[in-house]
Amino acid sequence: MVGDPTLDRVLASVPYRDDFREALGTGPRRLVVLTSTWGPESLLARRPALAAELTGVLPHDAFQIALVLHPNEYSRSGRFDLSRRLAPALAAGLVLARPYEEWAALLIAADAVVTDHGSSALYAAALGRPVIDAYDGGHELTPGSPMARLLDAVPRLTSASDLEAALLAARTVDTRAPAAGAFARQGQALPLLRKELYRMLALRPPSGSLIAPAFPRPATAPVRPAAFAVRTDVSGGRVTVQRFPAHTQEPVHHLAAEHPAAGPRHVQSSAVLWRRAGDGTAPGPHSVVWTAAGWTAHALAEAPGCRTAAAVLTPRRCLVRHRTAGLISIRVEPHREGGRVAHADPTAVVSAVHAWLGARADWSLPVSLVCDTGPVTVCVSLGPAHADDLDYEL
Repeated sequence: MVGDPTLDRVLASVPYRDDFREALGTGPRRLVVLTSTWGPESLLARRPALAAELTGVLPHDAFQIALVLHPNEYSRSGRFDLSRRLAPALAAGLVLARPYEEWAALLIAADAVVTDHGSSALYAAALGRPVIDAYDGGHELTPGSPMARLLDAVPRLTSASDLEAALLAARTVDTRAPAAGAFARQGQALPLLRKELYRMLALRPPSGSLIAPAFPRPATAPVRPAAFAVRTDVSGGRVTVQRFPAHTQEPVHHLAAEHPAAGPRHVQSSAVLWRRAGDGTAPGPHSVVWTAAGWTAHALAEAPGCRTAAAVLTPRRCLVRHRTAGLISIRVEPHREGGRVAHADPTAVVSAVHAWLGARADWSLPVSLVCDTGPVTVCVSLGPAHADDLDYEL
């Protein structure tokens, strides 16, 4: 009769897609959003481990995973219980949308949506986003409904390891056609609704146009993983890096962890340790801080299994202390394309340098490398340790 005001807000929010992705820390990665309705046939009930499985098989620097739950699931379980059940995925960087309005911002920011039979995926389909079916069947889906037609048209995800193939298949499906059966009078809902309500009240509607307000910027900040299992491939001066959560079953080259945030178990078992510099605020009058040179020496002494300790000074500068190669300053050039600048995570670059040092016996500084993290490829320069880097206060 009057259309869908929520869809009109979704359409009005599309220009804010880049802003939403910045708030989520997505960067050049592909954002895959899982959507789950509530009840015994929901994605969360049928496949509760899917989010953790996806984070375990998809490289962290190439994919970001988010989960949108029906508000009834929050009411039934509570955020504390949900956080406990989803703890492995959350620790690996899963974004868990808040129950009010944030779900829409995530669908707008998404590159693809994996869904059960819940209707929220229809909003993503109306935007033309690739949709993948993860519904295991039951009696709740009405045959012939727009949601049933959408699921019939899109590829099905049988296991987490099949996601990349499903994404390729999903991009060939026009999801707008099934969604059109669910949404009438797009862009007209608020004026039509106001007119009808005032007619029922026997009042004259106020003058002036109605504009659907955009959804707010997401406020949920994902947890930055503190430990990674790292797969590397060294080919001459090019190093390819793929990072997974520490719990992954994927074959990897080494474990890398943030000191001390990763905890004693990962710190003691990691070949690479890193520490990020502070936010640049002035230390207090009685504070004691490490220099980059001092902390890297301390890290190697504290963790005998560590081969490389890195102080991340800025997104473009690191000081690395390798157990046999000594101190090295690293400079990372961002990736520039189409008027945009993309930065690789410097901790991924540190893992690349660690793998290259272990694979090459004959080298001398300076060295130029190419580090490929998936969506971002950057040039990396290795040189003698700079005095400014050695004395940088962490």
